[in-house]
Amino acid sequence: MKLYDYILSPSCYKVRLMAAILGIKLEIRSVDFHPGAEHRGPELMALNPAGSIPILEDGDLVLTESSAMLAYLAADGGPEWLGHGSPQETARVQQWLSFSHRLTANLGGARLHEMLLRPGDIKALQAQGIAALRELEAGLFEQAERGMRFLAGSRATIADIACFPYVALAPDGGISLDPYPLIRLWMRAIRSLPGFIEMPGIHRLHELKPDPHPAGET
Repeated sequence: MKLYDYILSPSCYKVRLMAAILGIKLEIRSVDFHPGAEHRGPELMALNPAGSIPILEDGDLVLTESSAMLAYLAADGGPEWLGHGSPQETARVQQWLSFSHRLTANLGGARLHEMLLRPGDIKALQAQGIAALRELEAGLFEQAERGMRFLAGSRATIADIACFPYVALAPDGGISLDPYPLIRLWMRAIRSLPGFIEMPGIHRLHELKPDPHPAGET
């Protein structure tokens, strides 16, 4: 499997992370995303007319959406990452996969604005990102009430991997994670998964602070 990859892209990172956790070896083809804009060049536009990365190539199969890549890797190397098959868990996985695209748009948009000077209304992007984080915090609170610490169930699924990178990198877009103790606990749980790999920019700073506690817990 070949991954067309940019080391600082959270969407590319989530694919590398899923592969590392599953023990799947990827052939990495580095893309000069910035400043070279290679993803808009003829070779990669032929693979993905949308002009975006990551791109995952496996024989005749070409995938251009990171959520589809996570599902493909899980189906190949760890079907349990797709969920346990109950209607409720299946629905939660799909709901959070859809939610992850919103994180790309708002948290990712704020990060691109701040780091690469991408045009955009930074105040609006930050406001939308904060709203998304509050929604994520509320979802994790509901899961905690059910005795579960991951988004769709008692163990991590592709939904957690899909959402993690843009949340962890929210501070790059000027959005603090300090107000969200359950998000911080969830991030710690993901970081503790066997096979977890780092990405530049995803720091351990939150681990230097006192352990966060869910609301009402002492």
